[in-house]
Amino acid sequence: MARSSLDEDQATELADIFRVLGDPNRLRIAVICLGEPLCVTDIAECVGLSAALVSHHLRLLKAARFVQAKRRGKQVFYGTLDDRVRCVIRDMVAHVGGNTAALEKQDTERQTRRKKK
Repeated sequence: MARSSLDEDQATELADIFRVLGDPNRLRIAVICLGEPLCVTDIAECVGLSAALVSHHLRLLKAARFVQAKRRGKQVFYGTLDDRVRCVIRDMVAHVGGNTAALEKQDTERQTRRKKK
């Protein structure tokens, strides 16, 4: 039987990612970023935190390659980097018995938009 293994560098990087997601507010921000890209003020309003604190959390999520930033004019919008990130978070939400219906709806809408492009 083949075993999946990680070398020391991969294990360290993966542990760092899980550490970043270990903060409840940061995890809530990551879940919000699964949908359409949002600016810092919109994310702050959704989670009930200050824009400065949300910016700090987004910087860490970006460094962990969980979100990406895209500038539109003077504002920066944040969204998840790729489908693997969405799958990881969606699976974690399902694991704790959370409602994944909204996340699945977002995934379906993304796929529909991609097909239209």
